[in-house]
Amino acid sequence: MSEYAKVILKKGEGRTIKAGGAWVFDNEINRVEGKFENGEIVEVHDHDDYFMGYGFINSNSKIRVRMMSRRKEHPVNDELLEVRVRNAWEYRKAVMCPEIYGYESILDIPEKRAHKEESRTKRLQELSCRMIFGEADFLPGITIDKFSDVLVIESLALGTDLMKGRILDICKKVLSEDGITVRGIYERSDAKVREQEGLERIKGFIGEPFDTKVLIEENGVKYYVDVENGQKTGFFLDQKNNRRAIASLCRGKKVLDCFTHTGSFGLNCAKAGAEEVLSVDASELGCEQANENARLNGLENVISFKCADVFELLPELEKQGESYDVVILDPPAFTKSRASIKKAVTGYREINIRGMKLVKNGGFLATCSCSHFMDEELFAKTIREAARSAHKQIRQVEFRQQAADHPILWSNDASYYLKFYIFQVCDEM
Repeated sequence: MSEYAKVILKKGEGRTIKAGGAWVFDNEINRVEGKFENGEIVEVHDHDDYFMGYGFINSNSKIRVRMMSRRKEHPVNDELLEVRVRNAWEYRKAVMCPEIYGYESILDIPEKRAHKEESRTKRLQELSCRMIFGEADFLPGITIDKFSDVLVIESLALGTDLMKGRILDICKKVLSEDGITVRGIYERSDAKVREQEGLERIKGFIGEPFDTKVLIEENGVKYYVDVENGQKTGFFLDQKNNRRAIASLCRGKKVLDCFTHTGSFGLNCAKAGAEEVLSVDASELGCEQANENARLNGLENVISFKCADVFELLPELEKQGESYDVVILDPPAFTKSRASIKKAVTGYREINIRGMKLVKNGGFLATCSCSHFMDEELFAKTIREAARSAHKQIRQVEFRQQAADHPILWSNDASYYLKFYIFQVCDEM
């Protein structure tokens, strides 16, 4: 007899899981056989008792079971968790540091080999990336960001919340094998969505306290990341390559950077040689941190920051006759549920109309959405409608997504959330 309770699905409800889906919703379940405590591992079976995998259950959540393993011979234990973490880290090394691979075979001189190993360790130590990305790394409900020598964890599901201590210990073990020292760990499990799991919102140190302003470098730009008070885990690593892409068009240009947070897009443009950058955010704390980052990079004479509501500021700039060579729109998610999509579409349309009107003829617009509910097709349709309303022609330069350390698992729609376009904006003929 199994040591686990069994979740039996209704007839016809197993197709999503069989296709690789990670979630079993409450209305898909016929019955549960056996006793369980919320957060415990259960077996998931189809209506005909076919074994479909292991997952952890939570009767407080609409997502009743989150899948952890699909094979009977792979129960959820420390060995499986180590495989998951190790695979996640090896993937990050491959996609974020490809330059450190492939040199061992050609290094026959011990002194050169030692130098390369030292450089490799330094590169990995300084790397900032998303180390664990929830369902996309087969560790549902948990995110771990590595900011140089600090780890920041966000736990949003009861099952992995109970495992987070073990997962963090494994992370430290795996990183240490590459010579990486973890100076400290901070928890940012303070998102409102935790309440849907019956969990309290918490934040604070895991282990010894440390200075929570962490110095990182990305694309040659240095930042102080405030892991205690910054948004989410403190810094949006997913836009790394997108920042570099738009910055390449900014040399000698006048740039407007909207929803700047701690200044990342604007600072990349200034670093790339922009003549003048105005970065805007509604958060006073964000603007203070952005100013500090500008000084850190010696760019305070190129970039300026304004604390304002972007929706109110853009029409005012238009009235003043302002125009820019490059306008960047990186708003927060306007929708976090299907119920509010219509309202979100209105917000995205409005902000893109205003942004396009401020772009000089032949200039460039970078615009994005970070909500997975605003899918690629709907976002493109909204931008097209905005261009018509603004009486502008737009030519697509690039379409991009989130950085590779935020992998998109095709069987999990929520893992694909960031859509990023660069357009050339032209007056209508």
